Amino acid sequence: MAKRNNHRRSTMLSGAVMKVGRALWTMNAVPKKAVYGESLRSFSGTEFRRWDPSRSKLGAAIMRTRRDPSWLLPDEGTTVLYLGAGHGTSISHLHDHLCGQENELRGRLVAVDLAPRCLRELTHLAKSRPGLIPILGDARKHAAWGVLLPRKVDWLFQDVAQAGQVDIFIAACKRFLNRDGTGLLSLKAASERWTGEGEEALFDKVEYKLNTSGFEVEERISLTGFEDNHVLFAVRKME
Repeated sequence: MAKRNNHRRSTMLSGAVMKVGRALWTMNAVPKKAVYGESLRSFSGTEFRRWDPSRSKLGAAIMRTRRDPSWLLPDEGTTVLYLGAGHGTSISHLHDHLCGQENELRGRLVAVDLAPRCLRELTHLAKSRPGLIPILGDARKHAAWGVLLPRKVDWLFQDVAQAGQVDIFIAACKRFLNRDGTGLLSLKAASERWTGEGEEALFDKVEYKLNTSGFEVEERISLTGFEDNHVLFAVRKME
């Protein structure tokens, strides 16, 4: 349930994620330290980091969803899988929520990326953020890194800039996501196989494929204004 505090139009989406007007903030798990040049600000004596939705597909989806934004977040202190972790912008804010300072919540954030440069940045980030587990790996090749997830998870996020993103997502969810778990797919139209029918028709086909592959699409969130040509599909695993 959302809680109100004394700040203008402020709503706590979780113990560490706060929406203030049109801005999003997370309680800093590493006080006095920014990750990507974001603003730091004290609310009621507690330091928060501004979550820039123009640099985070997850942040953009939280701002754009028509539902209670908290439903897009995993439960605090759980294990989650993030495919296509990138340079760590979204990862850092997700860590604030999932793990907290010195991983007081006992969360586990398994972050997979194919780029060595990204892995170096994630590894550096993990030194001050226990609970973050960076993995150099291909999202399609589960055998190479899946051993680090001996049990299925209730929340999976994918943001990989590779052709066949939908097939990668479906395979990963079937392998790693619990039944009734939440899967979030950030899809860039230009990264999919293009047949010239237009973006909306492409997204319609993706939604149909997800709905007929053992998932229920609970919301299709346009990220336009933050990430053009992007849609985030939020699905529930039904099988």
